[in-house]
Amino acid sequence: MFELIQAQENSYYIQSPAKIGLVRLKGDSVCLIDSGNDKDAGRRIRQLLEKNGWSLQAIYNTHSNADHIGGNHYLQEQTGCSIYTPGIEQDFTRHPLLEPSFLFGAFPPRELRHKFLLAKESRVQELSEDCLPEGFSILPLPGHFFDMVGYRTPDDVVYLADCLSSEQTLEKYPISFLYDAAAYLQTLELVKTLQAALFIPSHAEPAKDIAPLAQKNIDQVYRIAESILEICSEPLCFEQLLQKLSLKYRLQMSFEQYALVGSTVRSYLSWLKDSGRLQAYFEDGLLLWEKD
Repeated sequence: MFELIQAQENSYYIQSPAKIGLVRLKGDSVCLIDSGNDKDAGRRIRQLLEKNGWSLQAIYNTHSNADHIGGNHYLQEQTGCSIYTPGIEQDFTRHPLLEPSFLFGAFPPRELRHKFLLAKESRVQELSEDCLPEGFSILPLPGHFFDMVGYRTPDDVVYLADCLSSEQTLEKYPISFLYDAAAYLQTLELVKTLQAALFIPSHAEPAKDIAPLAQKNIDQVYRIAESILEICSEPLCFEQLLQKLSLKYRLQMSFEQYALVGSTVRSYLSWLKDSGRLQAYFEDGLLLWEKD
């Protein structure tokens, strides 16, 4: 873990729970794409930089989930590096309590206030093309989270953040977290058309051809949608639906899984309702969902 792997001449990634991009710039300067999930990740990255004689110029965050910004605070304090974050992700990075609060839909209980969902705050600036190193470009990848982006480097490596899950992850966690199902599917269709020397997803193995994995993720979204529609052939409230899904897919529930899966299922419900496949109505004080 935390092994530095070279992808192209100047583009690398650090093998970690969520892969961290590292790109060599001019001289001994480097930038990171994301920073890992906590202070320990930041410390190990700093040791790696020192071992290679590199100076950290900036961190470019893909989005604000804690496992991607957890090393921000430590690295910024240690190196004085700038941090750039896209859109609304800036607010979550400055105020990390927003992530578990958003997932739970209220002030989160203690079981959700931990480093995997609650990073330390960091000082960030708005991401724009103007702040990128020469030859970099931004790739909008909304859907998994609000304003998530990827990056293409000058030597044609594309860092894809969390828009793809590996086949193993899809088997272990069939209902993978997403925020906006319609935007997520559009992003995956876009990813299928991309060409690059190498694609580096955060939670899957690097690949020269990313289209097959993108299609597997698309297929999984439609499978989950069909499961929800099948279960909602009779009117159900959200908790009943979540219970039936957890039994169908053998999900082991905890506070964390309840928040992540629950938020995702609500996103599916919004998408299916807005597209006319589900109806929602109130009866005896319950919000019921039923296939239209």
